[in-house]
Amino acid sequence: MRLYRLINAVFVTLILLTGLCFAQENVAKSKDALSVIHSRKSVRQYTGVAPSKEQLMTLLKAGMAAPTAMDKRPWAFVVVTDKDMLSKLAEGLPYSKMIVPAGSAIIVCADLTKTVEGEAKEFWIQDCSAASENILLAAEAIGLGAVWTGAYPITKNVEFIQKTLGIPENVIPLNVIAVGNPVGIEKPKEKFDPANIHWEKW
Repeated sequence: MRLYRLINAVFVTLILLTGLCFAQENVAKSKDALSVIHSRKSVRQYTGVAPSKEQLMTLLKAGMAAPTAMDKRPWAFVVVTDKDMLSKLAEGLPYSKMIVPAGSAIIVCADLTKTVEGEAKEFWIQDCSAASENILLAAEAIGLGAVWTGAYPITKNVEFIQKTLGIPENVIPLNVIAVGNPVGIEKPKEKFDPANIHWEKW
């Protein structure tokens, strides 16, 4: 009987310790995620060493893990790594010059044939913005730098990107995200402001 109680006590202890380990692991993951969020910054200075295809795929997978209205997933991504094409884009987009030294750009687009219908049609902006933020956070998480440069709703930018990259009219580029290896001079900004918080009502 004593042996049985001893074995039972050891078994229960192992279960409790296992649960504690899982709990600690989940806390650590949460802290890591928060660290990435608070460390994210807009990177405009790059070493010139382009990210690998594997790294870019990691970012794209993160982008497509974003939430989306009615699970429509209207997003589409154009990845540009060709130096000549990056230069062409930089020539026509004055705020995207850094894509050349970055070595790659991800253009986050919306396929309007896949959007929610009716007055909720423009939910694609939220969907693609969520995907874009995931890409930025994923870049920070794996040691890359990135910066979101806007395209939509500036018509000339949208049309220039469509023409340069052969994007159909029904596909709207929301932004151009430069992705590369950061020099390391940019630092995250403290943006938290309690004055922007309203509890229960305005």
